[in-house]
Amino acid sequence: MSAQLQGKRVAFLATDGVEEVEYTEPRKAVEAAGGTAELISLKDGEIQAVNHMDKAGTYRVDRTVREADAADYDALVLPGGVANPDFLRADVDAVNFVRDFFTADKPVAAICHGPWTLIEAGVVNGRTLTSWPSLRTDLSNAGATWVDEQVFVDDRLVTSRKPDDLPAFCEALVERFAH
Repeated sequence: MSAQLQGKRVAFLATDGVEEVEYTEPRKAVEAAGGTAELISLKDGEIQAVNHMDKAGTYRVDRTVREADAADYDALVLPGGVANPDFLRADVDAVNFVRDFFTADKPVAAICHGPWTLIEAGVVNGRTLTSWPSLRTDLSNAGATWVDEQVFVDDRLVTSRKPDDLPAFCEALVERFAH
């Protein structure tokens, strides 16, 4: 990849239960494009990733969401996993952090169950997006239009359904974050 994201800082908001490849693959894509990735989480130390429901690797947290400020970043990635976004959407600091990216009109990418946090932040009404299929009703109830596509870009919001969609998701988020 080229240096499309040179000088850009990208926040990855995740906590315990994050689907490992939905964190590691987009992070690799951001870094390969010259961007700086930072892991923002609910707690200091490390988070426990999963491969489906089985424990996978652990990852060092760069800063807590309470310490983080959306103004310091150019874009945001919300990886999935079932537990990760459920924990995030229950945390007021995490929800406010996500909302601040939309208020500032910065690009955001979410995959799989990641849009649960977008729903809680109140930022999906009137948007079209995709996700893991079980979020379809939640997104519709929040005013979004759900589509079953590998990747969908709605203005500055990039969404994908599942780990199989990661190549298309990573390509789309790098392209969107570069602008």
